[in-house]
Amino acid sequence: MIKKVGRFFALLLLALVALNFIVVMSRYLLGIGQPAMQELILYLHAIIFLGCSAWAYQDDEHVRVDIFYRESLPLFKKRVNFIGSILFLLPTIIVTGFYSIDFVIASWKIMETSTEPGGLPLVYIQKTIVFLFPLLLSASFLKEVVSGWK
Repeated sequence: MIKKVGRFFALLLLALVALNFIVVMSRYLLGIGQPAMQELILYLHAIIFLGCSAWAYQDDEHVRVDIFYRESLPLFKKRVNFIGSILFLLPTIIVTGFYSIDFVIASWKIMETSTEPGGLPLVYIQKTIVFLFPLLLSASFLKEVVSGWK
């Protein structure tokens, strides 16, 4: 499931590149600014990061410094990664999940819109995507815990 969700969000990279191209061309060739499109690019970038992070974690493609155990046995690597997940990933999931609740609720209460003239009108819907990050990472972490017992 995590891979399918990650692949879906990775497809948004095509839209991100296309929109970026359109913004650059309209600004430098036509002299027209596109504030709504620029905000959409910003939100797409965030959505791609939030949606693909669990996939990167699950496939062991996330950023880390493995110089300390590069030559170690796979079982030792697995244990170090698990301890690292407990010490670093789990608190990140908890803190992000906890604080995103109020963040998203506050945005929905005021039906938040962009502060930029000509910006996006539905910012509160886009901010709801923040919930995706702790949910997907939790699922990926639980999968790691379950597979570790096998």
